[in-house]
Amino acid sequence: MNNNNKIVKRFIISVNGIKNNITNEFTNKKNETFVYNQSVVYNQLKDKFDNMNCFQKYKNYTSTNNLPTFVRNLETLV
Repeated sequence: MNNNNKIVKRFIISVNGIKNNITNEFTNKKNETFVYNQSVVYNQLKDKFDNMNCFQKYKNYTSTNNLPTFVRNLETLV
């Protein structure tokens, strides 16, 4: 993996990940693996993320056990 690819233990979208065009690989507890680019996901759901309290306060959004439903429904993750 290069510097823009990271293996992560949970789904995360962060301001730094968006800015640095980071692609994450996340495996949930059901052993399903998802690959997503933080910029691609964020740009499709910008209004949703920007209106979340956690994103405003901590500059990130995480989901520990799975890809959020609103992200799973996106056509493009990478």
